[in-house]
Amino acid sequence: MWGRLLGFIFGLMFLKLPGAILGLLVGYMFDKGYSQDFGRMGGFGRFFSSQDALQQQAVFFHSLFAALGHLAKSDGKVTESEIKVATNLMDEMQLQGQARQEAQQAFREGKARDFPIADILKQLHESCHGRRDILQVFLEILIQAAFADGRLASEEYRVLEKVAKALGFVRRDLDYLIALFEAEVRFRGQQRRGNYQQQGGQSQGPSLEDAYAVIGVSASDDEKTIKRAYRKRMSEHHPDKLASKGLPEQAMEIAKNKAQDIQAAYELIKERRGFK
Repeated sequence: MWGRLLGFIFGLMFLKLPGAILGLLVGYMFDKGYSQDFGRMGGFGRFFSSQDALQQQAVFFHSLFAALGHLAKSDGKVTESEIKVATNLMDEMQLQGQARQEAQQAFREGKARDFPIADILKQLHESCHGRRDILQVFLEILIQAAFADGRLASEEYRVLEKVAKALGFVRRDLDYLIALFEAEVRFRGQQRRGNYQQQGGQSQGPSLEDAYAVIGVSASDDEKTIKRAYRKRMSEHHPDKLASKGLPEQAMEIAKNKAQDIQAAYELIKERRGFK
């Protein structure tokens, strides 16, 4: 409908009546193709405005929830906390109706013992054109899910290692991202608990050690090195940059939270070290 309406209006504006007729025809063809494409892709398709974006991001969603199911089942039993992680993620992404049903189905498929996770992740890698920052956010979401119960089981680590390898990350990259996540959790928790309130005459807040870990540097690094690491970390999680590369808006909350942690950690380092 919208294609025909807009086609008629613009055609009439530029070419009068002949243009309006031509606009109606072009708009009809657009409406028909648009509805067929979205119908084939199902509920996830309602989020996207082009066929390429629809394809890429629908693959992202399906792969994500299938991998979450596979991760949850890795130790032989899916716990309530693991189901809650998937459910909360669906809520944060505002998945409703058919889109939510598809996410739930993908989660169930991922729990199967013979689930072809390598094939699914290969499709994701191809769909994202190997964009490392998008694939890193995908892996970071799974790392966060693996820590839902406060610890990382060996079975979960093996699944994460399998996922990382399929997405083009080596074990060292995975261990680095896990260490960053643990530092972010500690840093965020200290922010909430302390919020720089005075307790016993001392300021209780995030530690400088964890701030360094969030940025990915050490206390012995100089100002130039720390600033370079900060810019790199912010670039990896900048919402606008990730959106332009195809990260679904509904998955952007993870990146936003990490960007806030990185910014807060850098501000603490600047304050304690006297950086300009």
